[in-house]
Amino acid sequence: MIRRTYTWLFDRFITHTDPEMAHHIGISAIAWAGRVAPLRGLMRATIGYLPERARNGASSRPAPVKIGTREIRGRLGLAAGMDKDAKAVLGLDAMGFAFVEVGTITPRPQPGNDQPRLWRLHESHGLRNRMGFNNEGADAAAEKLKELRTTPAGRRAVVGANIGKNKVTPEDEAHRDYEYCARTLARWVDFIVVNVSSPNTPGLRDLQSVDHLRPILQAARDGARIGAPDREIPLFVKIAPDLDKDDIIAVTRLASEMGLAGIVATNTTISHDLGDGGVSGAPLYDRALEVVRLIGDHIDDNQILIATGGIFSEADAVRMLNAGADLVEAFSAFIYEGPSWPGEMNRALTSF
Repeated sequence: MIRRTYTWLFDRFITHTDPEMAHHIGISAIAWAGRVAPLRGLMRATIGYLPERARNGASSRPAPVKIGTREIRGRLGLAAGMDKDAKAVLGLDAMGFAFVEVGTITPRPQPGNDQPRLWRLHESHGLRNRMGFNNEGADAAAEKLKELRTTPAGRRAVVGANIGKNKVTPEDEAHRDYEYCARTLARWVDFIVVNVSSPNTPGLRDLQSVDHLRPILQAARDGARIGAPDREIPLFVKIAPDLDKDDIIAVTRLASEMGLAGIVATNTTISHDLGDGGVSGAPLYDRALEVVRLIGDHIDDNQILIATGGIFSEADAVRMLNAGADLVEAFSAFIYEGPSWPGEMNRALTSF
């Protein structure tokens, strides 16, 4: 019923609104709902209900995946880009996402690229964006996350921070931005994702080469250890779908060599003829699956592969999991399918 109602509203009204304005209204509404405890509880008990997973062979269901010491209650989480400033974690958690990746967060606030910078690709169930890491900065995000962790509900939520560099930061100083973000946010998050793969910050994807990436990952690790000296913060790297096979394998080997927690694959693609920016959603799925399968063949068994890119259905997620992913993330499908979709997906994936 909720899905049908949302689809009707989306097709007849939401598609005729400015995408970025609709995004701000939506995330504000989710944030408000998450702050109202009775409403949050109702959401959790209905659309966001997640059954308990198996523990130590207690049933035929697989045991939950763990990121660090945190057990992930389902297979589907929210990809970065939706909650850029960590304002709506409680609402998103109550909707049924098993974990929430906030950001991308940069050291200093920045407005992002000029508008318009977000477009719906309605017929293909995709999105195109050239947002440019618009966010309020690491200090503001840390304050939001600190407040989140003061409540039992906030401490239960599994939250990762996706971090990037400011647009004005020179390439040879990029590692300092990642170190600052990691140091500032580590105490309040469960994992950190190093984003060097957005197409909307000039020169950022050049940092995916192993020679550039190694000092950035080391800086992020050092920052996390300073920010949270009492625990090891799992560190991931997020890669683009447009890398060639050899570069993907090289990044995977670097992640293994450096003992990273894992890899997030993939970011948006620039393999399109629609204009500036990266495309996400269903048009990205086939390439994302190829990249996930390649990484799955080379990643260490003790590392976690998080697949993202065009996942809309249970079958989409299952193909990613069978290709080697341990967890999956989504963004575009949440926009197209509505508030009941995360819980529906996680309940459908309880056998994985």
